[in-house]
Amino acid sequence: MRPKLSLILLKYNPFMKNQSAKTTILLVTAACFLSFFVFGFTDNLKGPTLPSMIRELNIDYGTSGNIFFGEYFGFVVTSLIAGILADRFGLKMILITAGLLLATGVAGYSSFSSTFLLTASLFSVGLGLGAIELGANATIVQIHPHKKGLYLNLMAVLHGLGSLVAPLFAGWLLALNISWRTIYRWDIPLIALFVLLFLFLQFPRSQNQNNSINFRNIPNFAFKGNLPWFYAAIAFYVAAEIGIASWLVTFLQEIHGASVLSSNQSLSLFFALLMLGRLGGGFIVHRLGYLRSILLAAIGSLFCIVLGMFTTFTVFLSITGFFFSIIFPTFTAIVSENLKENTNTILGVLFTFAGIGGLLGPWIIAWASDLFGLKLGFAFGGVFTALLVASLLILLKGEKDGKTA
Repeated sequence: MRPKLSLILLKYNPFMKNQSAKTTILLVTAACFLSFFVFGFTDNLKGPTLPSMIRELNIDYGTSGNIFFGEYFGFVVTSLIAGILADRFGLKMILITAGLLLATGVAGYSSFSSTFLLTASLFSVGLGLGAIELGANATIVQIHPHKKGLYLNLMAVLHGLGSLVAPLFAGWLLALNISWRTIYRWDIPLIALFVLLFLFLQFPRSQNQNNSINFRNIPNFAFKGNLPWFYAAIAFYVAAEIGIASWLVTFLQEIHGASVLSSNQSLSLFFALLMLGRLGGGFIVHRLGYLRSILLAAIGSLFCIVLGMFTTFTVFLSITGFFFSIIFPTFTAIVSENLKENTNTILGVLFTFAGIGGLLGPWIIAWASDLFGLKLGFAFGGVFTALLVASLLILLKGEKDGKTA
């Protein structure tokens, strides 16, 4: 059998080979960006639909917090495992599996009524989201090694866009008296699209992909230097972001008497500013420096949360999204900056702590709201942000002393 003409041309024409590689990188980048849109859309359907779910199932804040707990527990579980499996089997397998887990979880969450099954469904959703977080970020770090800060922020823009569309889409359908369950089912075709894309794409082989992994050696390389403080900081950040995003609609409706439409618009504004901040943030962080940029953003976030919580200017809660925007992707860029090996596993540990923050943030706000009232419970978003600022100050001091990730 004669070899295909395209293979012969690739062998003897370096220019064509380079063009083929560039096309592959472009397609994989686009697919990763789409996966982050799906991530943002899926993750942020639960906030707008939460009041409807509480009313239909007749449950309290604490029980709904337990249901949400399932999603972020799944995120924590899969983040570390996905990093290890990516180093063993490659990132393409991780991203395809992520889509299958998402589809299974969304189908279950939109169908079941028991607390246990709803929690289990969100657990599957969390497994899928954690795999996307690791898989897409690690892929971008691998294929754009010299501009990863820029591309990670641009990819996060798509997460922001999905997060922006979700409450607008949900609020529009809820205003038409469409069931929250039906709203979730619209997510399944979108998930199927990104699974099909990854299924047919050829991924560049990772230089960090190994055939064997020494699990006992993970603490030796994943917790050296200042890495534990990066893990703590990202956990506090995600606790604040997810906690506020999950409870903002309920907070505005219950405490300030906002309508379904206006409260969902406030959440959409939060994510719109998150997206806009990331669109320009990738260019800014290179000028100001990674850690300094995150610290300034965290201080701005804390200022907005305090104003939004304790004055009548609740719009500042939405403006918090602008300051939150660059924090997560820039953390990813910092931690991956000097990694030469075990990149996927270390990023998996980072995202595991992010998942712990996402798990605890909405859950703590839920139970604090039951114990002390929704207003004080929601204020824990500010507490998490203050702890983020404290962690960043420690990291900056370590940077001045010559300690790096």
